[in-house]
Amino acid sequence: MLAVAEDAGGAGSTRPWIRPTNMEEQYPQPILDLMGWDAEAWRVAGPPQYPCLIDERHQVSALYGLVNVPTAVWIDEEGRIVRPPEPAGVTEVFKHLDLATFSMPPDAVAAGVRNRNRYLAAVRDWVRRGPESPAVLPPDEVLRRMGRGARWGDPARAVAHFRVAEALYRRKDPEAAQIHFVEAARRWPENWAYQRQARQLADPSTVGELDAGPDFWRSVEQRGEGSFYPPVDLG
Repeated sequence: MLAVAEDAGGAGSTRPWIRPTNMEEQYPQPILDLMGWDAEAWRVAGPPQYPCLIDERHQVSALYGLVNVPTAVWIDEEGRIVRPPEPAGVTEVFKHLDLATFSMPPDAVAAGVRNRNRYLAAVRDWVRRGPESPAVLPPDEVLRRMGRGARWGDPARAVAHFRVAEALYRRKDPEAAQIHFVEAARRWPENWAYQRQARQLADPSTVGELDAGPDFWRSVEQRGEGSFYPPVDLG
């Protein structure tokens, strides 16, 4: 298991989420509901014991075609991708969130828990059975799914703008960086990671905060069902 945080904000943005000093404060019940965590998941929760890297330049995203978080890529012991990038046990049940109370109805919470547990069961089955697991995809299907590409926008130019933005941000020029962060998000509207960075890094007070403000919800509403977290077929 290897986790990679895609965040130009660096360790200051990601450390509280990776290794929180207080689990209860960092992960209150509404956050657990959004993530699909049930009581058993919380019982065994704790700081990760596997490597957690921080990719400030979003290089992993560029290499594997990641456009949102959390995203999983399954790679076997031979270095072969057996499942390409896909939402890691999450669905769009968050759309049922009541913004006034920051809570979800019980049926939406239950649906999120079922989906997360189903995905975890598939991962564990793959660990036990390897290529015999029904979730393992044949190479031609992996290539087909990875070759779907973007439906909207100009990903190549978006990546170029993001690289310029990230370099300017590292050089302590956030105002100049923001111009390119915004342009990267505009040119590739399907890339929710770019959208998130453009919003969060515009204001130093929001760096590392959950991206759930009005601009986020407007972006989600402009896209159809399955645009944020496409459904995952586990076979």
